[in-house]
Amino acid sequence: AARPVVSVFGLNGSKLDATVPLPSVFTAPIRPDLVQFVHKNMAKNRRQPYAAKQQAGEETSAESWGTGRAVARIPRVGGGGTHRAGQAAFGNMTRGGRMFAPNKVWRKWHIRTNSNQKRYATASAVAASGVSALVSGRGHRISNIEEVPLVVSAEVESLSKTKEAIALLKALKAYADVAKVSNTRSIRAGRGKMRNRRHRQRRGPLVVFAQDKGISRAFRNLPGVELVDVTRLNLLQLAPGGHLGRFVIWTQPAFEALNKVFGSQTEESVQKKGYTLPVPVITNPDVSRLIGSDEIQAVVRPSGPKNMRRPFGQKKNPLRNTQVLVRLNPYAQVLRRAEILGKNKKTKKYTHKKSASAKFLQILKAD
Repeated sequence: AARPVVSVFGLNGSKLDATVPLPSVFTAPIRPDLVQFVHKNMAKNRRQPYAAKQQAGEETSAESWGTGRAVARIPRVGGGGTHRAGQAAFGNMTRGGRMFAPNKVWRKWHIRTNSNQKRYATASAVAASGVSALVSGRGHRISNIEEVPLVVSAEVESLSKTKEAIALLKALKAYADVAKVSNTRSIRAGRGKMRNRRHRQRRGPLVVFAQDKGISRAFRNLPGVELVDVTRLNLLQLAPGGHLGRFVIWTQPAFEALNKVFGSQTEESVQKKGYTLPVPVITNPDVSRLIGSDEIQAVVRPSGPKNMRRPFGQKKNPLRNTQVLVRLNPYAQVLRRAEILGKNKKTKKYTHKKSASAKFLQILKAD
């Protein structure tokens, strides 16, 4: 990692003398593709089954009129004396009929995800929370805070009042992210506002603690702020929407416990049996920097001209272009030459015989 130790901040927002070594999980590979895949599968496991009523659209007596009456063979409502009589029923193309392929509650709602994939994605999300560019790019207001990741002293876990939590965030210059959430709170569009999902808002900081000595009561009423135990880190909170870079505030005991939770590339985790952090395929993922390095540039070929000849030219018609025709069929040149010579050759003119003479006709007509 670029910075081997991380500063610790007190309740008044000032740096303490103590520092914490950066856990190995912050050096894990950042895999947005894997995070999005795992997040999509995990988010499906919170769905509630829904279905259409089993008898919907088929609660009427209707039979087809059969053939021979110049109407479609769709079932039709019987009886008379009303507009409904004779109207088509049951089909998904009919008014008042059932839907096509009605939803059933036994649909496969939940999806199982491999444990190793979930652990890899969680480690990537934790590592991304330590990159200020990703955190800022996700929309968090962190321009005024001192460091990322942000670690506070263990005294924070004993806070129990919301006003104390607000004072801490203002001292850390992180309250701007909470104010952003308050400003974005709006009423949801659509039917969700009637189904206990009335408001929408952004996500604020995620506070990670080791022991709950009242910290959950202090932060739970702040808009957008979420709390989680360090042993229960969840990808849905570390990367909401599958987007990396959640702003995380760590308490010092929780930050020190990360090595026990995730282990390292060489040491196994204490919490997860037999698990070690994934090893990156390349130590430096900055490909443009690799290509521009002196070692690689010393052995690559020099760049060619800017205007390169196209590997293929314009397609030409061999029936109109003689050169292309000869390239495809060399014998065409011989045929063409013979044709030209044949036209220039003098040909003998054949004269038609004259008609029979008058003397011959006279003898023929004589008696």
